[in-house]
Amino acid sequence: MTDPSDTRDTAPRPYSPLWTYLTVVVVAGLAALLAAEIRLGTGEPAGLARTPLFWTLVALTVLGELRPIVVSSSRLAGGTATSTLFAFAALLYYGLPVAVLIHTIAVVASGLSRRRAPHRTLFNVSQITLASTAAAGVLDAFGHHPRPGVPWVPDGADITSVGLAALAYFLTRGLLVCAAVSLHERRSLVRVLRATIGHQSLVYAALLGLAPLVVVVMSRSPGLVPLFVAPLATMYLTASQSVRRDHQAMHDGLTALPNRKLLVLRTEEALAEARENERVGLLLLDLDRFKEVNDTLGHPVGDRLLQVVAHRLTHSVRPGDVVARLGGDEFAVLLPTVRDAAAAREVAARLRVALTQPVRLEGMSFDLDASVGIALYPDHAPDFELLLQRSDVAMYFAKEGRTGVETYLAERDRNSPERLSLLADLRRAVGGSELRLNYQPKLCLATGAVEGVEALLRWWHPERGPISPAEFIPLAEQSYLMRQITQHVTDAALEQAAAWWHAGIEIPVSINVSARDLLDPGLPDLLEAGLSRLRLPPRAVQLEVTERILMTDQAYTADSVRALVELGVPLALDDFGTGYSSLVRLQRLPVGEVKIDESFVRRIGASADDERIVRSIVDLVRSLGLRSVAEGVETEEVARRLREMGCDAGQGWLFAEPMPAGEATAWLRRRLGVAAYDRPAELTTG
Repeated sequence: MTDPSDTRDTAPRPYSPLWTYLTVVVVAGLAALLAAEIRLGTGEPAGLARTPLFWTLVALTVLGELRPIVVSSSRLAGGTATSTLFAFAALLYYGLPVAVLIHTIAVVASGLSRRRAPHRTLFNVSQITLASTAAAGVLDAFGHHPRPGVPWVPDGADITSVGLAALAYFLTRGLLVCAAVSLHERRSLVRVLRATIGHQSLVYAALLGLAPLVVVVMSRSPGLVPLFVAPLATMYLTASQSVRRDHQAMHDGLTALPNRKLLVLRTEEALAEARENERVGLLLLDLDRFKEVNDTLGHPVGDRLLQVVAHRLTHSVRPGDVVARLGGDEFAVLLPTVRDAAAAREVAARLRVALTQPVRLEGMSFDLDASVGIALYPDHAPDFELLLQRSDVAMYFAKEGRTGVETYLAERDRNSPERLSLLADLRRAVGGSELRLNYQPKLCLATGAVEGVEALLRWWHPERGPISPAEFIPLAEQSYLMRQITQHVTDAALEQAAAWWHAGIEIPVSINVSARDLLDPGLPDLLEAGLSRLRLPPRAVQLEVTERILMTDQAYTADSVRALVELGVPLALDDFGTGYSSLVRLQRLPVGEVKIDESFVRRIGASADDERIVRSIVDLVRSLGLRSVAEGVETEEVARRLREMGCDAGQGWLFAEPMPAGEATAWLRRRLGVAAYDRPAELTTG
């Protein structure tokens, strides 16, 4: 029941509860081992050493110790060594001294091959010896005293004694190991037992249940004993494949750290088990200069750097703490038990010290730093989502103030209770039926031809009714929900575009993305996979990003932007005129279209200043070889003046208001003269 995945083999602190416990178990186990071997004497082992069966059992037990059967990806559950089958068979056939001798040889060999710390190997030998002693005591109570010279072969009448001996063996090992894990990881014994016993009882039942059959084969045809390796190998491979799939679903592929899904489970477990006056901490960590490395040296070096970061974080936390990767260069650390905010800050400071050590890659030395935000349960939030949101707020303050580490403070949080309630409702709405897309056409001002449609997100709250995008989109952009919303909108818009294109309505669908989304390296992969799955050309979709992207230099070097250009997905600059842009910055960004903000367009004719601004933007855009699109066109007079200015296209209520998918489909068919095909052009979920 030891955990084969635990690589943190540091010795416990002297006189700590764990050190005391291990010392007591090791002393008791070694005393029991010594007493058993004294009982065996020297003559019988010498005789056994000359039999092929003895060495067969030793070889199979060593092999079983090296290849445990892991039936759960839970780090607490660990694995069940198949050596148990042959060691327990030796206990039934030869008695306690031979069984513990064989198992000790296997555990020591496994410890040496895996380079385990001596204290772990001693503990494993001791807990196995004590478990075997408990099982032997049950057999003694039933009058069974096997020895090498007088082996015992159980029959059908002995099923009770063998079953109780197996139960004593299993419970003793389970309690001894789970108590050590509980102390090592500072978790309740009940939780460790719950995570361990259920998974491993099935494997132990199978292994211990096979032991009497092994004994029968040993007594009659010893040469057939190795055939038991076949069913064990099947169990091992089947369990390994299952755990591998489970592990892949719960862990990050690059760093092998837990992903968000597993972090949620671990956090909910910690919150459920938190005692009174105990706190649970969630630390959100963002690398400060990782983007520079990624942009300069490319993704392969960046990936290796993330792996180094993951290794350092994992080896800088306490046993039982969970380090997870949320995506990109963002990591989270769960502290299942922490004394107070000061203790959490100590952990955060230790993490930053580990990360600031120079990293050498590709013959170069890199200096990293990180901003860490801390939120505690129950001080700052009652559940995982709010803990994550508030640690994100704290991290933002750490990054903004360049302080490195910040703990959440309610008085500094710009999120009011109403906004937090709205955020919780929005989290529930993502992926559900409350969020829908409406579609507004874009027309050529000179010919009236339809050039495309823009997908506009709408939220119908079951209690509050329609909620303006101006209210919930900024809220999402300031939280971790924006990525999920972008994925939801992208998937829905691509599905609708596919329905239209395959029905003969071949017009591009524009999708609004935030600057953060545009710089997300996962966005090109998401689009490429969607286009491939739905058999759409890249020109079937267009991405619109606000002018604020021009305020950062990241857009010009981001791999995601280059990947989108290589993919062939066109980019448009939205809400132009509301920010502070320069000709150089606009020319460097690979956009093909600029959309003039509706706040200027609507006042054409009423404000000479606004009309001059729009005319200047149209001239500027044309001089750069780009297309101009006016938003908010509501009157014929405005449309006429835009045509005179040379504006290419318009969008607004004069032509069509934003419509649900069904109405948009009917409008497009009328406008384009596309006949209705057998294949529908609208989605019921649109």
